[in-house]
Amino acid sequence: MKEISKTQRINEAIRADEVRLIGEKGEQLGVFPVKEALEIARGHNLDLVEVAPQADPPVCRLLDFGKYSYERARKAREARKSHKPVEVKEIRFRPKTGEHDVNFKVNRMRGFLKEGFKVKVRVLFRGREITHPEIAQEMLSKVVADVKDVCVVELYPRMEGRSMFMVLAPAGKKKP
Repeated sequence: MKEISKTQRINEAIRADEVRLIGEKGEQLGVFPVKEALEIARGHNLDLVEVAPQADPPVCRLLDFGKYSYERARKAREARKSHKPVEVKEIRFRPKTGEHDVNFKVNRMRGFLKEGFKVKVRVLFRGREITHPEIAQEMLSKVVADVKDVCVVELYPRMEGRSMFMVLAPAGKKKP
């Protein structure tokens, strides 16, 4: 008796009295008692797999379960391979960061955004600097104004501990 998950049962694990049977090529065979459906599956040297347990009667399909589970696993691997996790780069400033340094970091940020990375821009406060969050707000709005052609603001400025941050995402598709 094989059972792959709580939602999908196969062969003797099917608990319903009768099931709607679908053939190997997808054709409807009708409604059968489970024992008869199991005999049909064994006669074709296939497994009886419950594909829609919530239906009334539950829908079962005749198929080679080993081949079916292999195909599903292969498709899942392909999907994971094509899915690339989004990396977030972080650029840090201080309230007293000079104009030239800000421009240098903005250019670096522009490069990250063009490559398709998200960028977290953080202004770190030390000591009494935290009493003037408007300085950080002003700095972040200037940064957004400088890179607004290549990005969208995903998360607007907010305080987190002793820093203020925001998240920028690339505006368009990644350049080749």
